[in-house]
Amino acid sequence: MASATPPAPGRSSRLSDRGLAVAFTSPALLLLLAMSVFPLLWALYLSFTDYSATRGGTAQFLWFENYTAILTSPQVHQRALTTLIYVAGAVTLQTVLGFTIAYLISRRTHGRGLLTTLFLVPMMLSPVVVGLFWRFMLDAQFGVINSMLGSLGLGQVEWLTRQRTALISLILVDTWQWTPFIMLIALAGLTAVPKYLYEAAAIDRASQWFQFRTITLPLVWPLLLIAVLFRAIEAFRLFDLVYILTSGGPGVSTETLSFHVYKVAFLGFNTGTASAYGILMVLVVIVLTQLYLRYLNKLKED
Repeated sequence: MASATPPAPGRSSRLSDRGLAVAFTSPALLLLLAMSVFPLLWALYLSFTDYSATRGGTAQFLWFENYTAILTSPQVHQRALTTLIYVAGAVTLQTVLGFTIAYLISRRTHGRGLLTTLFLVPMMLSPVVVGLFWRFMLDAQFGVINSMLGSLGLGQVEWLTRQRTALISLILVDTWQWTPFIMLIALAGLTAVPKYLYEAAAIDRASQWFQFRTITLPLVWPLLLIAVLFRAIEAFRLFDLVYILTSGGPGVSTETLSFHVYKVAFLGFNTGTASAYGILMVLVVIVLTQLYLRYLNKLKED
């Protein structure tokens, strides 16, 4: 009768914990590399060429000509200024309104859950749906907003067809949709503030403004800054609302950098130049995010 040979000492026929971890995480890592890292590297390669999706033949290396043309273009400077105005206006307005609403809700004892749910409804909608919804409402002739203004005896406003009001309308629509995001994070921070701090301040007869300035705001401020970071990154790459509401018009008054990249890539078919735009935008976001995170770490240490 043949006897089973025992395994060698120190060896096991089963996979170790490290081997099992590698076996289970490898498919996800490979998928991540294929879906994110490879397109980024391919875009980096195309940014140094004159490649066009509609032109046959091999791409010719231009090295840094695409980057030089972008950084020295007055049109790019104008789009960057429009994007900066939009990001600063929208994020500032959303932060002020979101924190104010969260502070008022946190002071209520009844109906807090219902109010929070109602305020979160705009954030749950698709940006395309929001854009179409507000496009009909802001229509100069048949929109509900102008009808309400007319019933109050006020003149009609060309919200989306005038340069002065188009960008403001874009900021207001984005604020309507994404203020609940800031509100939700601020509400979580306000709920986490220890109650005994307010009780101690009340015993010392501290005013409401003193409690807000010395207790509430310092404890919620770091979490609020993280929400501002997320919203700033999201607003920097805005495309869908611009496409639905104004298509970059009137003229180029609402043409953000992301929408300009879309025009370069899919209307002008300058794939190499559009790739350079994308790489530069990624670098700007990375640099600004690192500076912002350093400020947050310093704030946390202090």
